[in-house]
Amino acid sequence: MSSHSDETTDEVPDLGAPPQRLTVDVETVRRLVAEQFPQWSQRPVAPVSKPGWDNRTFHLGDDLLVRLPSAAEYALAVEKEHRWLPELGERLPLPVPVPLGLGRPGAGYPFPWSVYGWLPGEAADRAATIDPSGIAEDVVGFLGALRRIDATDGPQPGVHNWFRGATLRTFDSYARGSLAKLDGHIDVDLATAAWDDALAARWDGVDVWFHGDMAPGNLLLDGGRLTAVIDFGTCGVGDPSCDLAIAWTLLTRQGRRLLRERLDIDEPTWSRGRGWALWKTLSNLANAVEDGDEPEEREARRVVEAILEDYRDAH
Repeated sequence: MSSHSDETTDEVPDLGAPPQRLTVDVETVRRLVAEQFPQWSQRPVAPVSKPGWDNRTFHLGDDLLVRLPSAAEYALAVEKEHRWLPELGERLPLPVPVPLGLGRPGAGYPFPWSVYGWLPGEAADRAATIDPSGIAEDVVGFLGALRRIDATDGPQPGVHNWFRGATLRTFDSYARGSLAKLDGHIDVDLATAAWDDALAARWDGVDVWFHGDMAPGNLLLDGGRLTAVIDFGTCGVGDPSCDLAIAWTLLTRQGRRLLRERLDIDEPTWSRGRGWALWKTLSNLANAVEDGDEPEEREARRVVEAILEDYRDAH
């Protein structure tokens, strides 16, 4: 495994303005497939039931899908996924998406795009039936295997993955802006202390493979157990603590303890993992409060409370 100096971890990238996302309709997808993959042109095209943010995704028949980046920044991940997913998939204990076709701009759509095989399963969101102890074991097995893959020449953090695997300071303004909006809604002093603790926790600089977005919606279940992991657009090599956010967004307290023990996670790494979960959940909670979205607010509060409880227990 390669490593970086402490100086590298202190560099704070600029995320810039939010990307300008575009929409894609069924007819555009039909035209792209017919022009570039005529062998699949007779298959019906339909949008998936739960569209993602980074990509516009469509069913292509029953066993394929078309994935089209929604902005230029997200399109940077396409080549990376085609380069690395076949290799990662051979070394992981669960199915992951394997690209079957690389599309080029056309039919009025400006970015590269992909055809993948469809992976069945139920997203591990709030409505999912989950085996609490079993899914914790599954997450441990997946992350442990991913971390053991040779990181040499793997993709370093950058715009292609929104600097997952780099310093948490990239997201400091997001976290503090959300904290300001949430004054009076949560224990802002405690949340600020937890965030400052995460920023102060040093990384040893040893590159490790990470998924980058181990969110419930990217984990597919069958019978309450993990059966596949999807959406590797933010994958890369660097600080793997970003993948620990799943400990608070999905796992129970017992599952968090199992994850930490089985992966032998030290205190600084665990603290940074709390930080990755915290900044994003604070942002989600601030948006939900502002929009009056009660279901999203309840879920974000649940996660924030779990994070702060964990921080309080450690201090």
